[in-house]
Amino acid sequence: MLSDNKINLRTLEPADIDILYKWENNTEIWEVSNTVTPFSKYILEKYIENSHVGIFASQELRLIIETQETGKIVGCIDLFDYEPIHLRAGVGILINEKKDREKGYAEASLKLIIKYASEVLFLNQLYCNISEDNIKSLNLFQKLGFKITGTKKQWINTGTDFKDEHFLQCTNINEQITMNKLQ
Repeated sequence: MLSDNKINLRTLEPADIDILYKWENNTEIWEVSNTVTPFSKYILEKYIENSHVGIFASQELRLIIETQETGKIVGCIDLFDYEPIHLRAGVGILINEKKDREKGYAEASLKLIIKYASEVLFLNQLYCNISEDNIKSLNLFQKLGFKITGTKKQWINTGTDFKDEHFLQCTNINEQITMNKLQ
């Protein structure tokens, strides 16, 4: 388990099915997850069952974020599109309930996953995609060494309009750790 004084990151367990079902079928977050179809419990159970194969086989890793204080599940952090040849992966974070946001859980999770990506997976870089209006996420990722390296114009269809999406990269993640950005 990855942990600090604020949170624990742990792998998926069968008992997580209900919360995973709730998150994956929440239409309010489909925009950021590029989802347009609901997931059945059966499909999610199979996903949890197969999560043990690890990032090397599945090219993704989802970790549950629990508070250190109470053990409450507040969200998840994902590594996806893992590229072992190019030493990179995408990263995404969900802090589900608004009342759990702005408490440092996302920052603590991102710091731990950057260290894990560098020290265990030996990755050179992480990247993410964040919509132009998600200022808090943009600020968080930039605080931890991610830089906007591109903007995809009119990338996200909101149903009434289109939004731009920024592409951010954190290259030389080992250097970010040594520069004390993640302490």
